[in-house]
Amino acid sequence: MLDTHARKFVQPSIERTASYFLQKGRTANEITVLALFVGLATSALYVLGFPILAVLFLWISGFLDAVDGTMARNTKTSPFGTVMDITFDRVVEIGMIVAIAYVHPEVLWPLLLLSVSIIVSMTIFLVVGAVSEKAGIKSFYYQAGLAERTEGFVLFSVMLLFPPFLFWSTLLFFAVELFTGIQRFMEAKRILN
Repeated sequence: MLDTHARKFVQPSIERTASYFLQKGRTANEITVLALFVGLATSALYVLGFPILAVLFLWISGFLDAVDGTMARNTKTSPFGTVMDITFDRVVEIGMIVAIAYVHPEVLWPLLLLSVSIIVSMTIFLVVGAVSEKAGIKSFYYQAGLAERTEGFVLFSVMLLFPPFLFWSTLLFFAVELFTGIQRFMEAKRILN
């Protein structure tokens, strides 16, 4: 939801950063890889006991994830770049869930439910993108929903910074993802029938 409706407020800084990297001869795929490593550093920092620094790295990773897409659209998008981008986003999320499970094994069941809801929601998102004839500014049909990448980062940040509420914040994240999956499924039925 925030990615779809609030992007216009941060897009100028994303554009400036994308232009800077392009002027320095960097490619969108290089920034995608950089975003992956910064995102994985989030998990390592959390396990090492630096939750505030972990959250900072998480948001830098997300910013770079937006920058790489802008770079690709300003040059030439590639199907493999899209695959890398979506795959690496999930790897960062998986890393976060594994790190939280390592530090807080008492919330394994809510984290498992969260993982399942992410898998279901992303499966619908990717399949609709693959079979839909609609095109957007991205290289596939982008299905908006209640939980997009920014909402996930907000909820991951809450999970990392407020361990006393981890059980409930994880269940909230699960409910938001599940709702998004249902929302996307209903939209798929409407646009693909």
